[in-house]
Amino acid sequence: MDFETSLRRAIKSGTVSIGQNSTKACIEEGKAQLVVIAQNCPAEFTEFLKTQEDVTSHQYTGSSMQLGKACGKPFMVSALAVIEAGDSDILSLKRA
Repeated sequence: MDFETSLRRAIKSGTVSIGQNSTKACIEEGKAQLVVIAQNCPAEFTEFLKTQEDVTSHQYTGSSMQLGKACGKPFMVSALAVIEAGDSDILSLKRA
């Protein structure tokens, strides 16, 4: 699985919430199936994520600028939540 291709497909065909605040809201509402965080995601958010036992997270290997680019966005993205994968196989990361 190519992560970046799967991520773009999920953004196009599914439902993805971008940004720390909206990702946190999705987690609290129980909507997030998978959370992706950049390597330089702020420590407060990563600590919050560690307290969420029912949420699967994936550490993206690049910075928030690179994650934003992978999402096709012209800005930094330090966290995102996949709510519905659409035509993407990105949720296979939950089984890995």
